[in-house]
Amino acid sequence: MNIPITSFPRIIIIGGGFAGIALARKLSKQEVQVVLLDKNNYHTFQPLLYQVSTGGLEPDSIAYPIRKVLKNFSNFHFRLANVTQIDAENNTVITDIGNLKFDYLVVASGSKTNFFGNAEVEKHSMAMKTIPQSLNLRSLILENFEDALLTSDLNERNALMNFVIVGGGPTGVELAGALAEIKKGILPKDYPDLDTRSVQINVIQSSDSILKGMSEKASEKAEDFLEKLGVNVWKNLRVTNYDGKTVTTNTDLVFETATVIWAAGVKGALIKGLDAADFVTRSNRLLVNSFNQVKGYKHIFAVGDIACMVTEEFPNGLPMMAQPAIQQGKQLGDNMLRLIEGKPLQPFVYTDKGTMATIGRNKAVVDLKRFKFQGVFAWYIWMFVHLFFLIGFRNRMVVFVNWVYNYVRFDREARLIIRPYKKKHKV
Repeated sequence: MNIPITSFPRIIIIGGGFAGIALARKLSKQEVQVVLLDKNNYHTFQPLLYQVSTGGLEPDSIAYPIRKVLKNFSNFHFRLANVTQIDAENNTVITDIGNLKFDYLVVASGSKTNFFGNAEVEKHSMAMKTIPQSLNLRSLILENFEDALLTSDLNERNALMNFVIVGGGPTGVELAGALAEIKKGILPKDYPDLDTRSVQINVIQSSDSILKGMSEKASEKAEDFLEKLGVNVWKNLRVTNYDGKTVTTNTDLVFETATVIWAAGVKGALIKGLDAADFVTRSNRLLVNSFNQVKGYKHIFAVGDIACMVTEEFPNGLPMMAQPAIQQGKQLGDNMLRLIEGKPLQPFVYTDKGTMATIGRNKAVVDLKRFKFQGVFAWYIWMFVHLFFLIGFRNRMVVFVNWVYNYVRFDREARLIIRPYKKKHKV
């Protein structure tokens, strides 16, 4: 990899997500050599992927070059690489561009969509965890309406305009709200010769409420917002299969649809070599202690979605969200310096800063520690927080200008089929 030999301890970070970037920043001016490996050369602001999928934003407004994030840091090296294995015995990371030894390793590989072992659903549905996946979904949504114009088969047309979102968490709820606004404000203008009133948007949730991790008030209000937007919310319903045409459930209810968007869960993106059953949870997360050390190792750490830190408040591990990842990355930066200096490590304590979700124009729910908001004020809080955590002044300005334009004009300029996406199995 042409990484210079140095007398400083070498710390390899796998993953340029929220946790990896926070850690690298914390170590940037210290006497260590930091090597960041990622299969993409950019950091993705995942909370806004749904807006790329629905034409509200272009992908470059939520992505930021990793090299630019850390360009002024000494002893920092980035390599575009896909990590295939970790040789813990020999302290070596194995990648598609070569191998590299480490003194300390931090796994921040994040998460991927969890299809819970259903190969048919995985084959035929759409995920939305990466920018390429979001662009594929955007193309498919728009192509469905183009195809609906061309068919004289009423059942096929209805299936092309029927969207099923599996999962009633923040991702599913926000995506449903965005699709509902497209149906209301954009489709009638773009497709005047198509009866867009037939568009159906369905959210399927296996439990008895949406936004399960939020307050009861937030869940009820979000459901109310969705229903007023014309979204069908199905609770206590579980998808059992999808063959590319028909969604079957654990009841007699079926959906004929060309588009199933799977937002029902995520699992850790494990790497071979650290996948032994004795320190991996059911959700493919690495068990770590309160110092983020992987079970059984003193020099290998995990942070972010891939790390499962069990606490009394979170018996299944900290939530797989941006805030725990950022906080863990920062804390581990301090702890690694303490470790190198021979000082005792400080345990990680998660500070819950709240959760939020937007359901569309002037509609959001926010749960803070002491206060809970719904409606317009919550929507402003949601926008401010997301703008604040975006990396780069340009990205913040581009996103803000797009939001203002979309709000004033009730439009989504990025509804472009830049890269056509064709499903293998058409309806």
